[in-house]
Amino acid sequence: MVSALIGSFISAMATVLGAIPLLFVRTLSEKWKDVLVAFTAGIMVSASTFGLMPQALDEGGMISLTLGLLAGIFVLDLISEKIPNPETASSKRWAEFDPSSLLVIIALFIHNIPEGLSTGFSYASENEGLGLMVAISIGAQNMPEGLILAVFLINSQVSRMRALLIVFMTGIMELISAVAGYFAASYIDWMIGYGLAFAAGAMMFIVYKELIPESHGHGYERPSTYSFIAGLLVMVYISFFFG
Repeated sequence: MVSALIGSFISAMATVLGAIPLLFVRTLSEKWKDVLVAFTAGIMVSASTFGLMPQALDEGGMISLTLGLLAGIFVLDLISEKIPNPETASSKRWAEFDPSSLLVIIALFIHNIPEGLSTGFSYASENEGLGLMVAISIGAQNMPEGLILAVFLINSQVSRMRALLIVFMTGIMELISAVAGYFAASYIDWMIGYGLAFAAGAMMFIVYKELIPESHGHGYERPSTYSFIAGLLVMVYISFFFG
């Protein structure tokens, strides 16, 4: 339980860590954005393919793997369709809203719920190293997300400290979701297989729907591709030494 709380907290607060550089630097080049996003995509693909899916199969079998995976994809697809995502939304689209708009806050909170559940479900599994693996993966995804979000908020005339506070609150929502996922899976054993598969589906959807297109849309496809491979290998090494 203690390791789950610590891992979930660090993963959630990685969003804030990613935003901290914006206290000192106002902008980030498109090339570095693409490289960071692609690196994150590689980490998430590796964690899903080599960690979550095999463990989900061991915990619940093929049916739970299939249903959980599809559920994760469906939920993220629904969120992507109904709720604007600041990570990939254009500045013109968001310029129409007041920076303190409740719509923005709700969008960020909902976006982070499946990520928190993924971490919680992973710590509840029998594989002790899986929780750490997924926490690192989600945390790596949260860092560029927090950075990009902070850039958006500051460019929308939000003060730096206020932007950091908003990013922090989205991390708190992810932490709450992680704790809820951990307790739900811990007390209802049959949920673990479905939960792990759900996490894999959610992460894979994020990668193929958002991260890869975002990292290949500004003319830096080659460094982004190498960054993707680097991220995948980093998670393989983490899985080998800590899994």
